[in-house]
Amino acid sequence: MTKRMSLAEVIPAGYAAVAELEKYGRANVEPTVLHLIKIRASVLNGCAFCIDMHTTEALADGENQRRLFAVAAWREAEDFFTAKERAALALTDAVTKVEVSDEVWAEAAKEWSEEEVANLIIAIGTINVWNRIVISTRQPPPPLA
Repeated sequence: MTKRMSLAEVIPAGYAAVAELEKYGRANVEPTVLHLIKIRASVLNGCAFCIDMHTTEALADGENQRRLFAVAAWREAEDFFTAKERAALALTDAVTKVEVSDEVWAEAAKEWSEEEVANLIIAIGTINVWNRIVISTRQPPPPLA
């Protein structure tokens, strides 16, 4: 795969704007949940670069490998995730696919405050923006060591 361009080089102000969204999400969503959101959206979008980056970060932060592997099939790994994490993962699926049902919304609202749901939506939207930037510009993950 040949890299097409670097948005950071071509439009630094646009790239910086997305980085500010990222900064906001990191400051307002619990790190463990943020890792799960980023990994799940990246799996759905098929973004190898982001899957590699966010699983590596999650492992460095002490996340369990089995939980990370289970993100791909989180609905079947019920005991691996808390009710709040499952609600965040369901919201990630729905927002990423732009199919937010009343049922998914109600579950998120039951587990999270209104402000927390708003912050989750910003974080989910941001990883989806990053996925689309990385996939469209063909950013490969770093080589295996």
